[in-house]
Amino acid sequence: MSTDDTFSADTSPGADSQLAQADAALSQARERLSEAPAEVVVVNHVMGLYELAAIHLSASPPRLHEAALAIDAVACLVEGLGGRLGEESETLLTALSNIRLAFVQVKSSVGSDT
Repeated sequence: MSTDDTFSADTSPGADSQLAQADAALSQARERLSEAPAEVVVVNHVMGLYELAAIHLSASPPRLHEAALAIDAVACLVEGLGGRLGEESETLLTALSNIRLAFVQVKSSVGSDT
């Protein structure tokens, strides 16, 4: 058995068409991303991390370790980049304070239940 046989891919016309469509979609996504201001993209990622933290905090039982990691990632970006995040900087600082407070409250309630 040759290496080519081991890693052969489906090269049917349907598969080629799907690959071409996926490649075109990826190219379009890259083009849109390259046109967006970096601060907008970073803020969107910060909000995704915030949401990740909230999901872990609201799990039953709460996943504190995972929430803490997501909160720390938000803090690294928000506090580390500060005003470079544009007009959303203050909102993000407030959101960070709120998720930190939620973490403390959830951690306290979990601790009192055990």
